[in-house]
Amino acid sequence: MKKIAVVLAGNGVYDGAEIHEATLTLLAIAKQGAQYQCFAPDINQAHVINHLTGEEMPETRNVLVEAARIARGNIKSLAEYKAKDFDAIVFPGGFGAAKNLCTFAFDGVECTVNKDVEKAIRETVVAEKPVGALCISPVLIAKVLGDVEVTIGNDEGTANAVETLGGTHVNTNHGEIVYDEKYKVVTTPCYMLDASIDQIADGAEKVIQKILKLV
Repeated sequence: MKKIAVVLAGNGVYDGAEIHEATLTLLAIAKQGAQYQCFAPDINQAHVINHLTGEEMPETRNVLVEAARIARGNIKSLAEYKAKDFDAIVFPGGFGAAKNLCTFAFDGVECTVNKDVEKAIRETVVAEKPVGALCISPVLIAKVLGDVEVTIGNDEGTANAVETLGGTHVNTNHGEIVYDEKYKVVTTPCYMLDASIDQIADGAEKVIQKILKLV
């Protein structure tokens, strides 16, 4: 059975992993006859947001501990990830991808990438295995790989950032994917567009479908 690693950035759209994107990615993997293993970096979140008010809260949370909520406790530290044990790796979106996995939300193109995240991406690419990225996560891939073709939908500012990082951005609509042949990277816009939950499911399914064809 094919096995896919799914990297979560916490729990909740504004400071962690986008829960619809994360859950629907896991569902797409299971529905298409593969297995998944969730991972997250064992680090503190950039900050904690009250998802009711949108305001920052005076507390500290751990990305791995929070992501464990989505994974029902079955999750490993990203430091343990080895590309040889998996057929592909996928990054759902949410602000956590741009705040915890890298610092794009704060630093734009000057962002830094978490060392375990960068290692996981590079190791997977070297092993010539596919990488999936949803929503804002393609920015992370562009920061690490440079000359990669991705989509974040059609947001001009973010698309320009991808190009500045050396990538090529392709405008897409709901459920559409972009495939970079050189690096085997598959991306889709999800909530970077004004999307509904069924459109998120469509995008996640198409990313996983393409990945499973490649492995």
